[in-house]
Amino acid sequence: MKRRNRSKSCKPQAETCWGEFAPDFARYNDDILFGEVWSANDKLSLHDRSIVTVSALISQGITDSSLKYHITSARNNGVTKEEMVQIITQLGFYAGWPKAWAAFRLAKEVVRRLRQEWATSRW
Repeated sequence: MKRRNRSKSCKPQAETCWGEFAPDFARYNDDILFGEVWSANDKLSLHDRSIVTVSALISQGITDSSLKYHITSARNNGVTKEEMVQIITQLGFYAGWPKAWAAFRLAKEVVRRLRQEWATSRW
């Protein structure tokens, strides 16, 4: 399968994590999900894909490192803090208040970390 150019926000790690144990899963993740789906920017922007992805994870109650990764990616793809607050608040009513509560905790960590990185970077 031919690899497509990935966006700067897509950093597949499945080959490293699962290559020997589950090589097909790693290939699906790296080549299809990140190589084809996330690269179809002419159909849906990275900004909008990030909103969809974060919303799907929160709706399922997934508040682990994958949500942190996708909140960070959303920020890198132009989703503002204000937009993220509105997205999570909206999801609180439709997906469940405890899920929104947990998502806000992670989003706050991501914002704090990004601010610290920005403050210490040398531009």
